[in-house]
Amino acid sequence: MRAVLAGVVMAWAAAAAPALAECVGSNLFDTMPSEQRAEIEAAVEGVPFHQGILWRATKAGQEMTLVGTYHFGDPRHDPMLDRLAPLIRQADAVFVEAGPEEERRLTDELSSDPTLMVDPAGPTLPERLDDRDWQALAAAMAERGMPAVMTAKLRPWYVAMMLGISPCMMKQMAEGDARGLDHRIIEQAGSMEVPVRALEPWDTVFTLFSHLSPGQEIEMIRASLPAAAHADDYAVTLTEAYFAGDVWAIWEFGRFDAYRNSGLTREQVDQQMDLAQEHLMERRNEAWIAPLTAGASDAADRGKGILAAFGALHLPGEGGVLRLLEQDGWTIERLDG
Repeated sequence: MRAVLAGVVMAWAAAAAPALAECVGSNLFDTMPSEQRAEIEAAVEGVPFHQGILWRATKAGQEMTLVGTYHFGDPRHDPMLDRLAPLIRQADAVFVEAGPEEERRLTDELSSDPTLMVDPAGPTLPERLDDRDWQALAAAMAERGMPAVMTAKLRPWYVAMMLGISPCMMKQMAEGDARGLDHRIIEQAGSMEVPVRALEPWDTVFTLFSHLSPGQEIEMIRASLPAAAHADDYAVTLTEAYFAGDVWAIWEFGRFDAYRNSGLTREQVDQQMDLAQEHLMERRNEAWIAPLTAGASDAADRGKGILAAFGALHLPGEGGVLRLLEQDGWTIERLDG
C-alpha cells in the first residue's frame, strides 16, 4: 500500500521539501551488537523463501515471473529493470498491487474527501496518546512537513504510513525521484504496450485497518515511532537489506527494534506484528493467488507467461505468495541466487 499512497504523501513533501534532510544514514545491521544480529538471523532462519527477490513459478505449461519490489527510487533498480525488460516484453500481462487507474482513483478520493485521512469528530491524537508519545510523534511528523495542528486529527493508519517514510525519501518524492521498481515496471510495460492489471481494488487500503480497535490503532503508532526516531538510518538499513535480497530480515529487524525502543511489551509488539502480517500481507497474498493463476492460465493459452511485481515482503513466509503457489502445485525457482 505504501506504493499506492506515495503520490498522496508526495503532496505534503512538496510543500516541505526545502526543510527536509538529505539521505544520509548508517546501516544499523553493521553497528548493532552481535547478539542482536544473531537474534534476527535466528528469527529469519527457516522462514520459507526468506532471501531473494526474483523468482519463476511453473505448472503444467504455465509460467509466471515474480519480482519483489522496493517502492522508492534508487539507481540500483537499473540492473533489475534491464533484466526484466525482455520478460516484460514477452509477457501476456503485468500484474501489480495497483495499476495507474487505481492509483489515480485513490489519489483523487483522498484529495476530494479529507475525512478519509482526517477524523473531524473523534478524539485527537494528543488526547489518545500520552504526552511523551505525542511529543515524539509531533516531532517526527514535523520532519515530514506535517505541523502538529494537522497531525492531531489524522487517522492513525495514515500516521503510521507516513512514519514509515523517512524525510529523505519524501524529499526524493517531492523532487520527482519517487519511481520505485513498481512504477518503473508499469512504465516499461506501458511503453511496450503490455497490459497492466491490478491485483486489488483502489480502496483496499481502507479495508486493511478497519478491523483495528482504538487501542490497537494507538499501539500501531507507538510501534512505528522507533523507526521514525532515526528514519534515515532505517532507510539505509532496509534499502541495503532489500538489494542484498535479505527480505525477511527487514521484517524481523523492525520487530526486534520495537522490542527495544517502542515502550511496548514484547507481547504487545508481537501482537502488532501478527496483526500487520495477517492483514497487510497474508490476507492479501491469499486474495492474489486467484488472479495470478487465472492470468497465467489465460497467458498459457496464448503461448505466453505473466510477470507479477509487488512488495518484496509478500514473497516469503508460510503465508507468502511463493509458498501459497507451491502448495497449489507450482514449482518455484529462484532466479537471482
